[in-house]
Amino acid sequence: MVLLRQFTLAISAAVAALGSLLFIGWNYFYRRRLPVCDSGSRRPAVRKIRTSEPGSGVCPERQVLVLGLDGAGKSSVLRCLSGAGVRRGSGPTWGFNTVCVNNPGCQLHFLEIGGSVNLRTYWTQYLQSAHVLVYVVDSADRERLPLAKAELHRLMAADSKLPLVVLGNKQDRHAALRVPELQEALSLDAVGDERKCFLLAVQLDWDGVELPHTLRELQELLLQLVSPR
Repeated sequence: MVLLRQFTLAISAAVAALGSLLFIGWNYFYRRRLPVCDSGSRRPAVRKIRTSEPGSGVCPERQVLVLGLDGAGKSSVLRCLSGAGVRRGSGPTWGFNTVCVNNPGCQLHFLEIGGSVNLRTYWTQYLQSAHVLVYVVDSADRERLPLAKAELHRLMAADSKLPLVVLGNKQDRHAALRVPELQEALSLDAVGDERKCFLLAVQLDWDGVELPHTLRELQELLLQLVSPR
């Protein structure tokens, strides 16, 4: 039993190390190769976002960085926003996930980076390319809320002005904290006036036809945050 446990731990460590190497390689490659994201594409969006000049007829692109601990539900949020719906029982993201959503007058490029320990160290590297940070929290996972809070405040310390949208996900769970409780647990009252900060409750009650109203609110808020003033 002890040998089996040691073997399992060794395999897990090897997989984590390989995932980190692949992620570093992907980051190196795509920071030098700038693909164009068409409607419905899944190409990586880690790059300087192209913006349009007035009267150019080019649809502006905005990058939304989606972060949060593993298991928070980041991939499910992106799947719903892309119209694919929730896939029950899906595992955590090991590397990255990208979704491009076309809206009238604007393309939103969502980049999700996995929330495992070995990937969190890379999070801050992608703040400078983002227009908005979406931070997803499992509002029913009370045990890991202090860790979610610590990682969120680390990101806020790295960039003091990037607009922030915190999603309190899994509101349908019995143990889920409601918005006032989440605001206190995550110490969002400490956010300075120089940053736009929002906290939304999310429940992915996807029926396969219409986007959940909580995600419609998210999409509308993101479009307001990225629209040129």
